[in-house]
Amino acid sequence: MKQYTMKLDNTRQRPVVILNNGLTALLDTGAYIPVWTDDEEILISELGAELVRKDVPLSGFGGCTQGNMYKVNIDIGGILYPNMHLIANNDINATFNLILSATMFAGLIYQIDTVNHMLNIEIPDGESNVRNLRIVNEEGKVFVLCSAVEI
Repeated sequence: MKQYTMKLDNTRQRPVVILNNGLTALLDTGAYIPVWTDDEEILISELGAELVRKDVPLSGFGGCTQGNMYKVNIDIGGILYPNMHLIANNDINATFNLILSATMFAGLIYQIDTVNHMLNIEIPDGESNVRNLRIVNEEGKVFVLCSAVEI
């Protein structure tokens, strides 16, 4: 097994991960898709994101809204997500840049260590640190969000 460890911001009550590039991300164990909560211009200019589709519906416990879907290559503590899709919404009032969805860590073992302020992720043997975001809907249909094709 390979292990990856990232620091959590010890000033916050929720698990906010400090990423290598200075960004911060909330780990949301109930989220399906990652959400960019900061200015979309930062996502485009600093992370090289490409717009895929405008006005994509997004819902959660806070209600329903819309955002723009982008694809971006992102490194989460050494775990690589090429062409990962995320939804950007400038209207979310958050003190972090990104929401990491639980679906990003499917097939991995993760531990939120609130004592030592760490996020520990283990990649089992046979699994790669290069990941694709997989989402399965209620009917069991699988969406692999690594390209513009759904299977």
